[in-house]
Amino acid sequence: MTTQQPSDLHLGVKILHDPVRNKGTAFTDAERQALKLTGLLPPRIHSMAEQELRVLGNVRAKPTDLERYLYLIALQDRNETLFYRVVMNNIEEMMPILYTPTVGKACQEFQHIYRKPRGFYVSLNDRGNVREMLQNWPHKDARIIVVTDGGRILGLGDLGADGMGIPIGKLSLYTACAGIHPTQCLPVMLDVGTDNERLLNDPLYNGIEQRRERGAAYDELVEEFISAASEVFPGVLIQLEDFGNSNAFRFLKHYRDRTCLFNDDIQGTGAVAVAGVIAALRITGGKLSDQKLLFLGAGEAGIGIADVFVAALVEQGLSAEQARERCWFVDSTGMVVKSRENLAVHKLPFAHDHEGCDDFLSAVKMLRPTAILGLSGQPNTFTEDVIKAMADINERPIIFALSNPTSMAECTAEQAYTLSDGRAVFASGSPFDPVTIANQTFVPGQGNNAYIFPGVGLGVIASQSRTVTDEMFLAAAHSLANQVSDSDIERGRIYPSLARIREVSALIARDVAKIAYDNKLTDKEEPEDILADVREHMYKPVYPHYA
Repeated sequence: MTTQQPSDLHLGVKILHDPVRNKGTAFTDAERQALKLTGLLPPRIHSMAEQELRVLGNVRAKPTDLERYLYLIALQDRNETLFYRVVMNNIEEMMPILYTPTVGKACQEFQHIYRKPRGFYVSLNDRGNVREMLQNWPHKDARIIVVTDGGRILGLGDLGADGMGIPIGKLSLYTACAGIHPTQCLPVMLDVGTDNERLLNDPLYNGIEQRRERGAAYDELVEEFISAASEVFPGVLIQLEDFGNSNAFRFLKHYRDRTCLFNDDIQGTGAVAVAGVIAALRITGGKLSDQKLLFLGAGEAGIGIADVFVAALVEQGLSAEQARERCWFVDSTGMVVKSRENLAVHKLPFAHDHEGCDDFLSAVKMLRPTAILGLSGQPNTFTEDVIKAMADINERPIIFALSNPTSMAECTAEQAYTLSDGRAVFASGSPFDPVTIANQTFVPGQGNNAYIFPGVGLGVIASQSRTVTDEMFLAAAHSLANQVSDSDIERGRIYPSLARIREVSALIARDVAKIAYDNKLTDKEEPEDILADVREHMYKPVYPHYA
């Protein structure tokens, strides 16, 4: 337990309004005297465990997940330590509230549920002043920034400035799942306008009132922000989140070698899905190199998964060309093949010399894949015919419905298990309840990026790596797959229990940090015990003692 002197703090009611230092009813009599809190709190002193009970009672009494979300965010705004204690001790219950699927609803309603400032906003109107603005951030040791332009929030599309809920939620998971200290986390919204008519016509919308900028002014703002952030917070890790497809790919390519940066929608999704495929082979049998993956959706997530899958096969001895031949895509126009005109640049490596078709079911029948992966943002596109076709082709078909939130999933867990007679190996992006068929209960895997990005971020921060490499995400995929237990596999689950997420993140961080040390990506000397060093960096939600 850390000890702080009252002279270092704001005293009286100000400390009660500081979420980093506030302890609420847990302040002791001595602390109340020293901090001039006497009379400002009820006389009963409560332990943190008792405070947690109060919070859980209130959360569970709320009638909807959105109201639970609002209650938890309000707690975060007044007492961050207690907030993270509750979240870490009840991660399986709290994650669907703080992140997908509830965060999607929160973003859609953000302008109406806005309560208190959280995060940092940079708009087109701020060009030329971004560096000075960042100096206003109260915590000077920011280590991780999650930044979005709100262009493609989950599967919900353009939500403009209301997309701020995503960086806030992601950084909550960085702390809860990997122990990045809350004061080292900076959520950022780059407000470049929106094309969402509902928001533009809403008088309560918080963003700038203009159509989305796509020209030079947009690129200049991104450049200014990334340069300023790297200068104001030296060594900071920047995570690009929920940018539109074209911007996501080009920004990753442009900045990844210039600064410490990655794109979670591309690289994080790629690692978590490939980890799921690797773990699924413990159920289906066969080698990774024998798998044929068919993707519905050829955006950031799909291409990101294919890239990590190709890297895994190259690691096993295949050429990149041979590996790409095992990845096939169907987008909104049909199968991605060489004969198609005007293909986006990011699709070209996976455009095969093959007869095309217009619909996903025809592609399944033509290609006979071992796995289908849905990343389309279009619900119910893994139809009964698609699932039954996969079950006819494969004894144990791999079916990943990865679009978020739950309402956008390509199929439900119940549909996948029922229509395949319980033979499917299923995973989804958002959580589904267990499914019982003929007295056998199946626990769906959740291919949530929270299994990957917190651990990668922790490893980069702990090692002080100057860059984030593809090798790190492949290592993270292997590390995650290796942590799936035999009991998980027996229940049909191909990801570890979320209750183990901090240990999962620590082990991923160790493997990521090892790559940084081995490849001289850091000036820090490799510690004798990398895992112990990683754990030293992990925040624990314990109240400080004020002498």
